[in-house]
Amino acid sequence: MNDRVRARNLAAVVMAAGRGTRMRDPSKAKVLYEIDGRPMIHFVADLAFDLGASRVIIIVGYQREAVTEYVRRSHPEVECVVQAEQLGTGHAVMQSERALNGFEGDVVVLSGDVPLLTRESMNELLVHHAKSGAVATILTAEFEDPTGYGRIIRNSDGSVEKIVEHKDASASERTVREINSGIYVFDKVKLFNGLSHITQHNVQHEYYLTDVFEYFWRNKWMVSALKASHPDEIRGVNTFDQLEEVKRVLMGRKL
Repeated sequence: MNDRVRARNLAAVVMAAGRGTRMRDPSKAKVLYEIDGRPMIHFVADLAFDLGASRVIIIVGYQREAVTEYVRRSHPEVECVVQAEQLGTGHAVMQSERALNGFEGDVVVLSGDVPLLTRESMNELLVHHAKSGAVATILTAEFEDPTGYGRIIRNSDGSVEKIVEHKDASASERTVREINSGIYVFDKVKLFNGLSHITQHNVQHEYYLTDVFEYFWRNKWMVSALKASHPDEIRGVNTFDQLEEVKRVLMGRKL
């Protein structure tokens, strides 16, 4: 993959503020659970720098002192920004705006609990984003059983028409197996423009990052998507069983 296709500067925002209430030890920050002897956040920070990000912002919240202490030792170039209240994914990314003041280019949004993503897949996403001319590009995956995931509904030209949550999907939309991974690339200016227009008017009273897409579509700005070649890469860790499964996948790669 030719990295030169994407000439724009890149920053990475890593969401790592979550509590991990469904893990065996909820007193421990989820991103500090280890895989192959290293916390999950280590793999994601490695990836951000491997992609050539000139700025890597990690959003910390729960157990923020422990997370910050670890990443500053393991990746001294990282900047940690505090999300004092857990008010949703959109709110988490909002916290990076001041840190990214003066930065021009694209922002990739990663999750600290998705440690299996590879440089190859993410480079494909970044190149696709650059070629498409879209203001945002979503990494997607096709699952045999997409129950519970937001579905990607595409236009006839392949761009994204909408994201429909499982509970809101019609019978025909639920047959779609392409799902939203929660990994994105945004034009930085459009991202924070969109974030300034989202609200907490929802059941959870949170700021959802996916609400920026509604703003983009209202403004006729294109959103593109790229399907991951290896769906295992987008596995997130929310439970101890999922952590064990991620460990098995990583071990399989080594073998």
